[in-house]
Amino acid sequence: MQNNKGFSIDDFISYIDIKLSTIKNDYIDLNSGEIHRELGGYPGKNHSMPSCCEAMRRLMTKQDYILKQPLKGNGASLTIRYFKR
Repeated sequence: MQNNKGFSIDDFISYIDIKLSTIKNDYIDLNSGEIHRELGGYPGKNHSMPSCCEAMRRLMTKQDYILKQPLKGNGASLTIRYFKR
């Protein structure tokens, strides 16, 4: 749950897991900016974008791959293609 410090990595993992469990085709492309906006708190001064990006990376398997990422690694443009589990 969001608090003054934002969302935790586990909050994002839980949210992303729901999206991954509903993949209808062979894969789904998820974007960190969209995920954080849907969950809440972004944009904002207490955003949790580093936690969002870390959660996205932790959920990657060997078949998943990064389509786009900011130069610094974490940011709203991080996009990962996740394949059906």
